[in-house]
Amino acid sequence: MTHESLQEIPIEEWDKTFRTNIYAMFYLCRAAESHLKPGSTVINTTSVNAYEPKPKLVPYAATKGAIQNFTASLAQLWAEKGIRVNCVAPGPVWTPLIPSTMPTEEVKNFGQTTPLGRTAQPVELAPAYVLLASDESSFMTGSTIQVTGGTPTI
Repeated sequence: MTHESLQEIPIEEWDKTFRTNIYAMFYLCRAAESHLKPGSTVINTTSVNAYEPKPKLVPYAATKGAIQNFTASLAQLWAEKGIRVNCVAPGPVWTPLIPSTMPTEEVKNFGQTTPLGRTAQPVELAPAYVLLASDESSFMTGSTIQVTGGTPTI
């Protein structure tokens, strides 16, 4: 949800966003850890908002930054076990969440500010996940593939 100020962000929304985006990832990785063998791969999803947070998306952007850091930390922690941990950072992607969380005027222009001038379709992210899941990325851990339509990130 977009908000103009911190005062507009309900505490319940803040908590739900962190429970959904961070807590769930932590608990899933924690439960999976004893089952993962050398050569296993974990792929998380962060966002361009981890690098360039939108001021009206404070809860969402904060969790995406946390995912980026969680991934980097976990990659180092599990490297000695031979488990790789990476993530994908999409830019604007057309999903059902977009029209349900943004004002109509913003939906009309969503993604048009990327250098490619458009929003990605979900299928355009798939190759990044396939690469990270494959042996072709055997020397990648703690990495982030940015699928941003050309929007530079730091």
